[in-house]
Amino acid sequence: MKFTHLAALMLAALTTATALAQAKPEDQIKYRQSAMVVGARSVAALNAMAKGDVPFNPEQAQAHANVLANLTRVDAALAAYGPGTDKGAPTKAAPKIWSEPAQFKAAFDRFATASQALPAAAGSVATLKGALADLGKTCKGCHDDYRQR
Repeated sequence: MKFTHLAALMLAALTTATALAQAKPEDQIKYRQSAMVVGARSVAALNAMAKGDVPFNPEQAQAHANVLANLTRVDAALAAYGPGTDKGAPTKAAPKIWSEPAQFKAAFDRFATASQALPAAAGSVATLKGALADLGKTCKGCHDDYRQR
């Protein structure tokens, strides 16, 4: 799927935040897993540009940064870890998410802040590298504490 189609799909999903917050737990699990896949692809594209593996393209960097920022701006992002989403569909989410909701929300908020800083940093490789380093710390922290292996 082309990136523009993927971005359009994600923007359409963002408009359903309220509906998703009331969705069945298995649908919330699918949403968060899909958001992780989309986010990981954007991070991979940005990392490739930051490392010089692919030529830096400011328009594509901006587009990927916007995807990541938008994924964390909707209520559905955190709601996808709501009650009942710890059971059912196979998931790598650790039980600590539900037993330590305040700590998990704080970790998610750090990730959201770092994600939302990316668009402003996507204009140059130098600023992108710094923002990606900050984002990576939040990803690692959350995965270390709240992801099952």
